[in-house]
Amino acid sequence: MIIFSTPIIGQLETIMRHVLDWFHGTLNLPWAWAIVATTVVVRIILVPLTVKQIHSMQNLQRYAPQMKEIQKKYKADKQKQNEELMKFYRENQINPAASCLPMLVQIPVFIALYYSLRQFAKHPPGGDLSFLHFIPSIAAHTTTHWGGYILLVIYVASQMASTLYMSATADKTQRILFMIMPLFFVFVIARFPAGLVLYWMTTNLWTVGQGLITRRLIPKTPVPELPKRSSRAAPKEQPEEPPAPAAEPERQPKQPAPPRKVRRKKRAGRR
Repeated sequence: MIIFSTPIIGQLETIMRHVLDWFHGTLNLPWAWAIVATTVVVRIILVPLTVKQIHSMQNLQRYAPQMKEIQKKYKADKQKQNEELMKFYRENQINPAASCLPMLVQIPVFIALYYSLRQFAKHPPGGDLSFLHFIPSIAAHTTTHWGGYILLVIYVASQMASTLYMSATADKTQRILFMIMPLFFVFVIARFPAGLVLYWMTTNLWTVGQGLITRRLIPKTPVPELPKRSSRAAPKEQPEEPPAPAAEPERQPKQPAPPRKVRRKKRAGRR
């Protein structure tokens, strides 16, 4: 392919070779562990992007019910649906692409390491190219030795585990698809050098550890509940009743008047 013959690829390969030479020559690390150290350094550099990725995933999870309502409302008009979703993203400061930034940044590293390992296979450098004594050479194809199959099993397990943490906002169907993809992708990556699988396995294990830490440190964003809609028509509003008159103060019973004394007149002539 044309992209593989561009000077940019050569520059990336040169930078990667200098990094591996520094870990191997200065820190006296074997070449396999130099790849692991390079992976850790790359993931540390990507921490700010990873934080943005976590916040983006939380926002997507937080506003997922509202976005589903927009998709249902404009189901027949895809163009209008995309316009409304982009408007919703701007209003709520959501960046859907932020969740893909760490992986996109790692693609140049992946390509540079691939070409560096190809040069290792053509012109073996001095030092040990094995990994933990069960992979003879990290520059050879992964399936050339039985240890490569163990590496592939660890890769698939770590890829599934990392996908489990990074696809928390996806629906059930998408999560199942993401979990199955490594099983098909393993047939492609098995033809790569073992050092490349080692790099990807290390970054997956980093993602799993990062997911465990963030789940403890960053609280899970609650998902807002949408009001339930009833199929029945809403009852008509009843006119407001006038306020009841204030109760009259209770009257105290009147005390009975004292009986009047009648004076009798004296009869005349009584002696």
